Amino acid sequence: MSELNTPPASPSPRRPRKPRKTSKWTYALVLVMFLFVCFSYYAYQIVYTANVEVKGEPVYVLIPRGATYEQAMDSIDAKKVVIDRLSLRFMAKLMDYPELVKPGRYELKDGMTNYKLIAKLRSGDQDPVKLTYTNVRLKKDLAQKLSTFIDASPSQIDSLLNSPSFTKKLGFDTTTILTMFIPNTYEMYWTTPATEMMERMKKEYDNFWTAEREAKAQDVGLSKVEVSILASIVQAEQSVHADERPRIAGVYLNRLQRGMALQADPTVVYAVGDFSIRRVLNVHLRTPSPYNTYLNKGLPPGPINLPAISSINAVLNPEQHEYLYFCAKEDFSGYHAFAATEAEHRRNAARFHAAMNQRNIMK
Repeated sequence: MSELNTPPASPSPRRPRKPRKTSKWTYALVLVMFLFVCFSYYAYQIVYTANVEVKGEPVYVLIPRGATYEQAMDSIDAKKVVIDRLSLRFMAKLMDYPELVKPGRYELKDGMTNYKLIAKLRSGDQDPVKLTYTNVRLKKDLAQKLSTFIDASPSQIDSLLNSPSFTKKLGFDTTTILTMFIPNTYEMYWTTPATEMMERMKKEYDNFWTAEREAKAQDVGLSKVEVSILASIVQAEQSVHADERPRIAGVYLNRLQRGMALQADPTVVYAVGDFSIRRVLNVHLRTPSPYNTYLNKGLPPGPINLPAISSINAVLNPEQHEYLYFCAKEDFSGYHAFAATEAEHRRNAARFHAAMNQRNIMK
């Protein structure tokens, strides 16, 4: 009975559990994973995120020959189209661009990533330049214009244009070399050396002078060079309305065939060397120069500009007529009044001179 009446023993109180200590390796693992995620995200941003913004406008960077990595990057920075310059330099180092800088002209486009930009630069995948030249009168002008399209100085190009041995190799001399340049648009790389550019222009010249054009030159009694020289005069006389050039060409060919002096005012302006002249005076006509066609019969020794293809074609396809004279119309429309006789020409010229006097155009 005593055992049954024994009260149950009370349970012993539980001790509170001690919080587990987080291992320092766990912290380290979390930190590493966090850093890995951050680095992966940043790496993704560096490689695949667009980092160039040109706002739709064409932007080109020029990397000259012998440029260092820093000079190349400075050239890019100067365009102010790279959003994150630091990430671009980081990618450049990852891709060994400092050891692989190549000269060239490269287009920077909207949405370019660092990877695409550096890959383009280090491979030398440059974009061609569209080489054009118009409104050129002198060799120094041509040299200056061409130097803006290739990595060559005006003096380098000018020295080739004035080199008797080099121009002879191309089939010209230092006076007629300008007739080799047919104004058009040509694709060329900015890194093209000046000598190769000249040789390329000779190939384009040869391509232009087809058998058909050569036959037409023979029909009008001129060589290819002479066609270009006369075309330069035709263009100087009519720079506005190309549709009138065949008629003007016909006038000069008529005068040549009759042994008359061309008496072309633009050749006098060229001889004087003052291209601001609007009114050719008697004092100008007396300027001694082989280009003055008032003092010398026949064509001048070289072109007075680079004639457009339309002007060359005008000489090759002249209008057939009996005109021997022409002068600008008094209405200043840019067209000319033509005459078959000197008396008729004097009347036309008198009307034009009166109109110039009325407008107070004295020189």
